[in-house]
Amino acid sequence: MERYAHRHAITVASRASLHVYISEWENGRRPISGRYARILRSLLGATDKELFSGGSPSGETIAVDGYDELMTRVDSARSVSLTMVNTFMDQTELLRTVDRQMGAASLIDQMTGHLSTLEDALTFAVLPETRRPVALALAGAATLAAWQALDSGAVERAWRHYELGKRAAKEADEPMYYAHATAEQAYVLSDAGRLTLAVDLVRDAQRVGGSKLSPRLRAWLYAAEAELCAKAGLPGDCQLALEKAANHLPAGDEPRDPDMLSIFLNAGHLARWRGNALALIGDSDAVDSLYEALQTSDPTFIRATAGLRCDLAQAHMARGEYSQASEHLGQARLLANRTGSVRHRRRIEQITREL
Repeated sequence: MERYAHRHAITVASRASLHVYISEWENGRRPISGRYARILRSLLGATDKELFSGGSPSGETIAVDGYDELMTRVDSARSVSLTMVNTFMDQTELLRTVDRQMGAASLIDQMTGHLSTLEDALTFAVLPETRRPVALALAGAATLAAWQALDSGAVERAWRHYELGKRAAKEADEPMYYAHATAEQAYVLSDAGRLTLAVDLVRDAQRVGGSKLSPRLRAWLYAAEAELCAKAGLPGDCQLALEKAANHLPAGDEPRDPDMLSIFLNAGHLARWRGNALALIGDSDAVDSLYEALQTSDPTFIRATAGLRCDLAQAHMARGEYSQASEHLGQARLLANRTGSVRHRRRIEQITREL
């Protein structure tokens, strides 16, 4: 009952009070109110007749087998306007901003509620002109939620959110969103040690996107491929993917993709990504790229900066410069603790053991 109430933004009594209520309902000493009847119908799959043995919830007319409630939700979904969809998008953007500065751990309740609202809106929307914009909003939110779950160490939740994002992207007929969710899902496989499969999946994301990809997203996908190839021990493929990423990246300092606001990539971001990939394959050029990225990095990207410090530690280790590596590792640990990133903490511990 508590989980249902949380998902649907319904206020219920405390755990101790609920125990008392259930006992009194079972013994006929307390009538079931309309609010709790709604919860029990959904949880037990029971009709009002089954719940009340022929009676009715206090203060509420019996719904015939739930159709009244269903039609109410369908009617509510019909009223979702473009303004409301924009509100959903704005909320996702706010959660994205807080996430990159403070980390994912503090956002679990807000993100869960946001996804639940969008899923409900899509579930009960009927016609395509309503479903497609809601599905697009859900695709973006689900992919963000998946990355947050991965950062928090909740890998199965991350995988499920990516699948949700891909389904929503298909519903919205948005190949860019589908390709992005697919490519990020490859990181779940990579973190699980399935490196070859991860490389195959990120390449499949490029194939699925085809000619529909924007130049910035295509560059992002090649950069992701380079990182995954580096982890998979494919230095030649890594270098080739980095070259393709640089060739497709639009000129200028603007990092956001106007067609897909979840993509941040400019020359500075790519320099960090290049340094990360080169550090993973032990290339001596990694340090220069990483310091270039550090000088131009956006200070609001706290979690990304933690990763950058890890990259610098790894690059210095490859050159035998252990003092500098230790210094950057200490900075990375402080930033990872600030954002609560389980993923970065794991990497820090791995580098610490190697150091």
